[in-house]
Amino acid sequence: GDTAFKATWELIAATGDPKTMPAGFNDQAIIRSVWERYLKTAEQFNEPGKFTAFIGYEWTSTPSGDNLHRCVIFRDGADKAIQTLPLSALDSENPEDLWKVMAAYEEKTGGHVLAIPHNGNISGGRMFELVDFMGNPLTRKYAEARAGWEPLIEATQQKGDGESAKVLSPTDEFAGYEPWTKMNLGGKKLHQDSFFQYEYARAALKNGLKLEQELGVNPFKFGMIGSTDSHTGLSAVEEDNFFGKAPPYEPSAHRWEHVFSKLGDKTIQAWELAASGYAAVWATENTREAIWDAMKRKEVYATTGSRMTVRFFGGWDFDAKDAQTRSPAIAGYTKGVPMGGDLHEAPAGKAPSFLAAALRDPMGANLDRIQIVKGWLDAKGEVQEKVYDVVWGDADKRKPGANGKLPPVGNTVDVENALWTNTIGDPELIGVWKDPDFDPSLKTFYYTRVIEIPTPRWTCYDVKRFGVKMPPEIPMTTQERAYTSPIWYTP
Repeated sequence: GDTAFKATWELIAATGDPKTMPAGFNDQAIIRSVWERYLKTAEQFNEPGKFTAFIGYEWTSTPSGDNLHRCVIFRDGADKAIQTLPLSALDSENPEDLWKVMAAYEEKTGGHVLAIPHNGNISGGRMFELVDFMGNPLTRKYAEARAGWEPLIEATQQKGDGESAKVLSPTDEFAGYEPWTKMNLGGKKLHQDSFFQYEYARAALKNGLKLEQELGVNPFKFGMIGSTDSHTGLSAVEEDNFFGKAPPYEPSAHRWEHVFSKLGDKTIQAWELAASGYAAVWATENTREAIWDAMKRKEVYATTGSRMTVRFFGGWDFDAKDAQTRSPAIAGYTKGVPMGGDLHEAPAGKAPSFLAAALRDPMGANLDRIQIVKGWLDAKGEVQEKVYDVVWGDADKRKPGANGKLPPVGNTVDVENALWTNTIGDPELIGVWKDPDFDPSLKTFYYTRVIEIPTPRWTCYDVKRFGVKMPPEIPMTTQERAYTSPIWYTP
């Protein structure tokens, strides 16, 4: 229970500071013995074509409590991975040093490795800041390294969602999903409004366009995945089967009350944990190599826990007929590029068109709508954004109003009984959308966001199952969603 959790934090604190860490923990022989045992386990359970067990580790840089963590994922097997040792944050908290270790590994072994930053929302404004770790202005060399080693970011997980922030996107009604905005990861720094644009994916994608204009390379040209970040050994993040981040947050009558972190009069409680998320990868086969290659080319998307299927293609010649097929990928790959791809130099008189499709989780909720989020660098060098509704459920009854805004899909959630019905929304949505505001001279990105109809949140299920009462500020419903990797347009 709580005493075990306290002991765990004491261990983390002791091993997270060279001054308090037991000397043996930094012994290279001990580190190698653990790494070898880990590699053996990964190889034992890796079954190409059936179950992929990647070799990887988490680099947990947390300067002053700011989350700069990266998950390092190898394409290779143990024969190559054994030729390196994981970099510890005790060795360096600077991401550039991690990239150097990754580069040395590839040069030595001929292997391949990438890193995935996560939880920018609790990084104290540092994950996507416009200076390097040491506070120096970004350079082209830095931009090339970051774009090369970090093709993806984790846009959603249990410690909050990192796609967008309400303060940055006030006109976006779906911005700010499952926010964590009180303090940084270590609970050492209260959150400030100035941090937001350096913590959230959409803002970083926009700032990346501006940096590309200045440096010639976009350091934030990343795709998006979700992950759980759980420490239970379970990937159960469905709202009705949420086992929490760690044992103290496993299902119980009072788990919602547990304090996750506290700073001054600010407290983060367990009810603020999000039942999220998953990484979806469009790979050619279920092997380390194919999945890693798909991640490298950014043909991935994030979900907040739903197993919905999402396709997103961009090109110059998609038309309505392409949305009437049962195999949208044929038209998608033939006429355009998939999520994570690039479009260049618009043909004269043409605007980009996009084929977006989503199929609901077989055991989950119907779909509310598919949106395309557009970000661009305007002629004055300022970043802009706009969210477009592309296709939506109940289209026979639901039309945009005079202001262009689509009415809500409705809500079938029975909070008292933690039930809902699929009598609203659609089980699948597909459409072709052409940018009506396209300027061929401006750098632009587009990504798809898919929204489900409202369903019970995990807190609602706990209220029903355990017969407990929760304060009125605790949400009982949610709208699960997916975010694709962007498609970029470059003049």
